[in-house]
Amino acid sequence: MSVAAVGTTRRGRGARKSQRQTRDVTMLPALKRNLPLTEPMTQEQVARIDAASMDILENVGVVFRDEIALGDWKRAGADVRGERVHLDRALVRDLIATIPETFTYHARNPANNLPFGKDHAIFVPMTGAPYLRDLDDVRRNPTLTDLANFHKLSHMLPSMHSSAHHIVEPYDHPISQRHLRITYSSMKHSDKTFMGMTTSPKNAEDVLDMTAILFGDDFIDAHPVVTGNCNGNSPLVWDETMLGAMRAFCRRNQPVLCSPFVLGGANTPASVAPTVAQLNAEALSALAYTQVIRKGAPAIYGHYLSTVSMKSGAPMAGTPEISLMNFMIGQMARFYKVPWRTSNTLGGAKTFDAQAGYESAMTLNAVLMAGANYIWHSAGWNEAGMHCSMAKFVVDAEMCAMGYRMAQGINWDDFDEALRAVGDVGPGGHYLGHPHTLENFQRAFFMPEMFDNNSIEQWQAEGSVEITQRALQRARELLDTYEEPKLDVATDEALRDYIARREREIPAADALNQTD
Repeated sequence: MSVAAVGTTRRGRGARKSQRQTRDVTMLPALKRNLPLTEPMTQEQVARIDAASMDILENVGVVFRDEIALGDWKRAGADVRGERVHLDRALVRDLIATIPETFTYHARNPANNLPFGKDHAIFVPMTGAPYLRDLDDVRRNPTLTDLANFHKLSHMLPSMHSSAHHIVEPYDHPISQRHLRITYSSMKHSDKTFMGMTTSPKNAEDVLDMTAILFGDDFIDAHPVVTGNCNGNSPLVWDETMLGAMRAFCRRNQPVLCSPFVLGGANTPASVAPTVAQLNAEALSALAYTQVIRKGAPAIYGHYLSTVSMKSGAPMAGTPEISLMNFMIGQMARFYKVPWRTSNTLGGAKTFDAQAGYESAMTLNAVLMAGANYIWHSAGWNEAGMHCSMAKFVVDAEMCAMGYRMAQGINWDDFDEALRAVGDVGPGGHYLGHPHTLENFQRAFFMPEMFDNNSIEQWQAEGSVEITQRALQRARELLDTYEEPKLDVATDEALRDYIARREREIPAADALNQTD
């Protein structure tokens, strides 16, 4: 039988405002992927990359510019020649075999705990931007208030699984003390997991001391709660700052991203497969060192991927080679049975324009199909990381929610029920008023809020508002309705006391000598 059409009326702005005010900001669970992975390499090619990387580790070696690390490697049985460490492949394999393939991130709100590794993935906002594009889309230096606003948005956007750390650099606070305020902001404004600063070994120790205040020393020794990132200096160098921070995190049993910093064609060969072989060697050397520090400590195969324009030398985002490298790195991480990190929604555009959107969408789809676990820089990144855009932050988060839905795969739960609706409606009818549609329309198809799909007449009648303005309006609405997940009073006081003591101890004289 045919079902009669159901009359509809357009909802007014008041109704839409009411819907926004009651928007569900509950964090999505960790993504459980149910789509096949994109794996362009054969098993023979995986073995070829592995062999090439092991040859690099054995015959070329990796420089560790750190006396403690060199001593650690000597005791572990490596061939140390000055600062250059030559690693036997059997030693590397034995060490990385002790890295946990899966673990659970614990948040101060247990409802926001996250299974991690294998088929589970999390989205993490961008970090490190020296500029922002603010709620008026003005590019300027950020402040602690701006950083707090990004942490609040991270808390309220369901697809973001972390508040990260210095999403933007707060220029109104001393550089030498900044890590303390950044960490407190991450903890205070969100009850999700977060990241910890690794700008120096002592800064990393401060972060971990604050983390111990928040969770307890015994708890963090047995539970991952905060993530550190250690960047390598490609080609084939790890420096004292990163290695010291790595030791701080591993000794406290907290996950660390071992991340070669790849500018393809500049600090790697100008070819995809050899670049991955070098990057793989760099990552393996750091992953192995985490287990020299503390066997069984959680560690994540990391990287930052960019290709370099052969015209200008500028880093590029969203290129096909970056996607291919992500596919390959995913295969290598699974070959070694370790979780891995990648970067997401990267844009090189100077404003939130079509270029930024295309680049970001290209990368998002690739990292999901590559099977990444720690999907970092998932919101806000533009201008090659020089600024974090409030507008792009909100839209990127919605893009991640769309990618989340896609990567969950096909839902078969209502298949038989929906087929019965075909018989009910029959030829020439429609489904708008059918009970199955009325029961399922909200979850059947993703309905983005940031993208306008109305007729041009309706769009014009509502002011011809383009996506940047819509996103900034949504950011304002979210911030206006933000409710702080309050810290325990005693814990908050202990954190503030720690910050006050450390700020008295840390010289601040150099901190305000900043450049715009």
